[in-house]
Amino acid sequence: MGIFLGSLSREQLEFYESKGYMVIESFAKADEIQCMRNRMDQLLNSFDCSTASVFSSKNQKQLTDDHFYESAEKISFFFEEKAFDDDGKLKNPKELSINKVGHALHEHDPVFQRFCNSEETSSLLVSLGYKKPVIIQSMYIFKQPGIGGEVVPHQDNSFLYTDPPSCTGLWLALEDATVVNGCLWVIPGSHKNGLVRRFIRDEEGVHFDFPSPSYDQKDFVSIEVKAGSLVVIHGDLIHQSFENRSPKSRHALSLHVVDTDSCVWAPDNWAWHTNVVCQRGIFKTGLSFYQMLRRKVDPKPLYVS
Repeated sequence: MGIFLGSLSREQLEFYESKGYMVIESFAKADEIQCMRNRMDQLLNSFDCSTASVFSSKNQKQLTDDHFYESAEKISFFFEEKAFDDDGKLKNPKELSINKVGHALHEHDPVFQRFCNSEETSSLLVSLGYKKPVIIQSMYIFKQPGIGGEVVPHQDNSFLYTDPPSCTGLWLALEDATVVNGCLWVIPGSHKNGLVRRFIRDEEGVHFDFPSPSYDQKDFVSIEVKAGSLVVIHGDLIHQSFENRSPKSRHALSLHVVDTDSCVWAPDNWAWHTNVVCQRGIFKTGLSFYQMLRRKVDPKPLYVS
């Protein structure tokens, strides 16, 4: 692992600390984007859609299954909620029905691995203060034309909680993202209010520990970006995206990074190893940070500083 220097300016860091997000234009080159899109076409062509799993940001408690849990270290495919008709058959070709592919593209596919392990990515994380960063999940999100699902207001730290909190979202636009085809919307500065709720797993299954607060849509601002732009998202920032009702898709690569230096993976996170035992609401475990993600192999940090 090489030694990386931080790539962000003081002005960028000040904006990020104030607003909880920032946009870095032209973070990925056109040929990098095309390589990732071509590779995803290949993965989709070889995907057997007879074993379908649906992803929903609204009803994941009901829809969560082993396919979702075990995707932590696999390349798995998830369909849109509206992809199927009343008989359970796809309304459109599978290429236009997939919600996302995840959650370990960065580990198992060389094309995506190349981008995730790039010097540019590591230099960005150095600027943000990461000491031993690990990409904990990667997702290729399609936001399909006409059926691309809504992602309700949320905070990334709700799902990927460490103590102390350390999650940062890296959202790379692979196509232009606009208010028409489902770009990101954020509440600037909302990260300063801290984490409002967590998505946990206990004897009752997976669920949020508190109801969702109500948000005034007037507080959200749209983040329209060109393909190749990277949106950096603080783990406590409230953000969302609406349904894509346009005839144009909105492909994006979403990465979530946590620090494994002096940070502990919460044992009641929604994803943990099957051998973690819960007794009277208290989790007893001697497992490693990574085993608690239903992982068999520890992911490698991007660098150690």
